[in-house]
Amino acid sequence: MQLKRVVVTGIGALTPIGNNLQEYWNGLINGVSGADFITQFDASKFKTRFACELKNFDPLNFLDRKEARKIDRFTQTAIISSDMAVIDAGINKENVNVDRVGVVFASGIGGLITFQEEVVNFAKGDGTPRFNPFFIPKMILDIAAGHISMRHGFRGPNFAVVSACASSTNAIMDAFNLIRLGKADIILTGGAESVISEAGVGGFNAMKALSERNDDPKTASRPYDKERDGFVMGEGSGVLVVEELEHALKRGAKIYCEIAGCGATADAHHITAPHPEGLGAKNVMLVAFDDAGMKPEDIDYVNTHGTSTPLGDIAEIKAITDVFGEHAFKVNISSTKSMTGHCLGAAGVIEAIACIQSVVHDIVPPTINHFTDDPDLDSRLNFTFEKAQQRTVRAALSNTFGFGGHNACVIVKKFEA
Repeated sequence: MQLKRVVVTGIGALTPIGNNLQEYWNGLINGVSGADFITQFDASKFKTRFACELKNFDPLNFLDRKEARKIDRFTQTAIISSDMAVIDAGINKENVNVDRVGVVFASGIGGLITFQEEVVNFAKGDGTPRFNPFFIPKMILDIAAGHISMRHGFRGPNFAVVSACASSTNAIMDAFNLIRLGKADIILTGGAESVISEAGVGGFNAMKALSERNDDPKTASRPYDKERDGFVMGEGSGVLVVEELEHALKRGAKIYCEIAGCGATADAHHITAPHPEGLGAKNVMLVAFDDAGMKPEDIDYVNTHGTSTPLGDIAEIKAITDVFGEHAFKVNISSTKSMTGHCLGAAGVIEAIACIQSVVHDIVPPTINHFTDDPDLDSRLNFTFEKAQQRTVRAALSNTFGFGGHNACVIVKKFEA
């Protein structure tokens, strides 16, 4: 069968450096750090006392109080960013068939804040089970997809995706495949994560995964810097409206870009550490190129997973140099996690949005917080340190990897009729 072409017609973003698409993009190209001391709980006794929280975010600016109380913070952000995307795409019940509009949404962890609150409250009691009746519906990570569909009346495919920090890239891939196979006209896809809590920060601290640079939070996320010491936790949500090309053209939708191809692989190596030679990362890019019918030479920008961990950054760059060969020295590489922190299950879509904007505007966002070159990284590579760079971006590739050895990759390119 002839596969259908898939385009992006709407975007919603709620990030640590901007509460809408334009603010987020301005933050990226201006090299703004979203890291600061934690305000959501008292972190004074924690090894890490900072994170990339949403700034000036009040869900009651978007949702009524009664509605907001019934949903976890991750679902609040999912609903808000999906509303932004629907408005941006110009979707209404007159120009779409709601039976062919679906939601494929992701989270790496889901309602951890709700889970923590309920369990702590139970532990403080006398053993009598007193739980909020919304405990389970607030916690389960598929509930965001459910709320988005109910809010807009979308009755097409509806499910959740989880693959740790690769989750929302996997969600994009599932949405892409549903549309090109003709199973839907439009899919809202993306991810949300909000686990900046005692359990979230304490758990990642126990793994020694987080930076502990409490003396200088704003520069703590240092991808590709010799002194990097772990990732900075972020939170937020991103949503793409992905649509079948002919359907988009028929309703006169604006088109940001075309999704060219996607890939997914496994390291089959370790529960948290990447394959030391970047084998899974190498394979996932090769799979994505094959899916897109493209070559490494077609890519101008690679948005890396680049979490600022000692092992992860090295393994991914090994994979990129293996796959791209000499072209690796001609592409721009950057890790926008240096600004947003690591938004876990939402990272993939938030970084895919950075790639889309780069393709639209021909600007590559920087990798900030670079102080010391790492001798284990080839100095000929262009990591786009400190300042955004203007160049023609015909196509961009985004990598995301998750605990458990999950690897996911998406390629976006300029739309040509």
